[in-house]
Amino acid sequence: MRWKVTNGTRGKVLADRAERATSFGDRFMGLMGRRSLAFGEGMHIVPCNSIHTFFMRIPIDVAFLDPDGLIVKQIPAMPPWRVSSVYFKAHSVLELPAGTLAGSETREGDRLLFEPLEQAGRQGAPG
Repeated sequence: MRWKVTNGTRGKVLADRAERATSFGDRFMGLMGRRSLAFGEGMHIVPCNSIHTFFMRIPIDVAFLDPDGLIVKQIPAMPPWRVSSVYFKAHSVLELPAGTLAGSETREGDRLLFEPLEQAGRQGAPG
């Protein structure tokens, strides 16, 4: 399933086809090995409070979210081969193409909203 991610504080869409990784294997793999990440794409990793960019080929914007979707920390354009700190208030992480957070004027303290999209591309009921 894919997700639409909106910055509810600023009213701007951050991703319209984000994936969600919840299993151990999916969370471990994340975006490793991808050659690109187009604007509109993203990866929401749940649960998660620290990430690495080992084996990645591209920088990514990273937003650490508390259980209510508030951004507790963000890292713009995190380069490959890095490890983040552990953010104990974080419950999940949203990884986006580099430049997405700055382009949307997203800031720490903003609330992100996740809306599931049906397989056919239509918006589904909030879950």
